[in-house]
Amino acid sequence: MDTKTTTDKTGESEAGTESAEAPATAGNAPMGDTAVDRLDGQDEGKAREPDETPTGEPAGEPDEEAAGKVAPAPASAGTGAAAAAVVSAALAAVALTGTWTGKVVADRETLIGQIKTSGSGTPAQQISEIYGDAWHTTALVNGVFACVALVVAVLVLILPGRPAWVRAVAVAGAVLGGIGLLLSAGTYFDLFLSLPTAGS
Repeated sequence: MDTKTTTDKTGESEAGTESAEAPATAGNAPMGDTAVDRLDGQDEGKAREPDETPTGEPAGEPDEEAAGKVAPAPASAGTGAAAAAVVSAALAAVALTGTWTGKVVADRETLIGQIKTSGSGTPAQQISEIYGDAWHTTALVNGVFACVALVVAVLVLILPGRPAWVRAVAVAGAVLGGIGLLLSAGTYFDLFLSLPTAGS
């Protein structure tokens, strides 16, 4: 009887010990797995680069338009500006030296003055109609060429992003056009040379 009782108590003690260790083991296993998962999640968060956006492009790289970069001008625009600068310089030179158009218009005015004063014109009228009108018409034509050259040169200069040589030619056209315009205006209003009188 004593042996059986001792055996039963020993069995119950071992069973109680096993039952007490089982919940502890069962409870510790999920806690350990959760901690490992959390550590793995933190490692993945550190490994992920913060500069990359979801689309795979770096978030820190600014856009060209946002940075204010000016797109290069097309080749056609550069060619047009260069041609306009050359045209302005050529028109200014023509305004200073005279044009075939101005000569034709001046000859026409001379012929009209001769017709008007052919029989009854006084010397003062002949001077004014034959010579004065022709001079003034020539100055007017040259002034128009100089004004066009000046306007074209200024338009080329105000456009941004032009090569240095284009701007240099445009400056030359503007200077020559301004000089031609001043000379034409002075000649038209008889500021430099006045018409001769009949008694001189």
